[in-house]
Amino acid sequence: MTAPRRKALITGASAGIGATFARQLAARGHDLLLVARRRDRLQDLANELARQHQVQCEVLSVDLASPGATATVMAHLDRLGWRIDFLVNNAGLSGHSKFAASPWAPLAGEIQLMMSTLTELTHAIAPGMIERRWGRIINVSSLAALSPPGESLLYSAIKSYVLVLSQSLDMEFKPHGVHVTALCPGFTHSEFHDVMGTRNTANRLPRVLWQQPEDVVEEAIAAVTKGKPVCVPGRVNKFLTIVMRPMPLWMSYLMGRTFNPFK
Repeated sequence: MTAPRRKALITGASAGIGATFARQLAARGHDLLLVARRRDRLQDLANELARQHQVQCEVLSVDLASPGATATVMAHLDRLGWRIDFLVNNAGLSGHSKFAASPWAPLAGEIQLMMSTLTELTHAIAPGMIERRWGRIINVSSLAALSPPGESLLYSAIKSYVLVLSQSLDMEFKPHGVHVTALCPGFTHSEFHDVMGTRNTANRLPRVLWQQPEDVVEEAIAAVTKGKPVCVPGRVNKFLTIVMRPMPLWMSYLMGRTFNPFK
């Protein structure tokens, strides 16, 4: 009797790192639920992966920055009759303006999307993994979580939360066969900087700092498979992490102000 295929849920799956996770997990034989706002992009990707890998690919268009998003996702899973084995919390964004100058609504959306929904979705799905004594969770943090704080960047604070949360949950879940990994990528070729309006700034960075999403995702899947709680992909990023972590507070503040994207 053939064992059922494992089920994966990927948020922010319409492009970039999320779409790359979808491609690599489908190639490994996982059925997929792809979640994002852009249904047309999701459906095109689902059709492509189902055809290429003979896996079941479902899509759900939902705004994960809304407070009811997790309930919508879980209701959809109930309709499908799916229990998730592999969760990738990838959906994310970053603000365009300084903290005090920004209206509260977009800041609240960042917090809801990358903290509240991520945490709530993990809380809803993890008990089933623990019960079945197998599960893999990748929470996409950022190299920013390991870097000096950036002036006005709520994004850095949120990604620091994701990093620490992932480590704490890995400690709790690992004895039950569930691995949690915080993925901390640096600059990765994707649509993120176009959407956030920071493409010109990003283009001025040295080429050596950039990675392809395929390399980032491959390293992340290998890390969670091996039970590593933190994955910093790429040799350059690993080196930067070593350099930045013991940095004195005064120096981290200087760097955070020097590389302020809002100047």
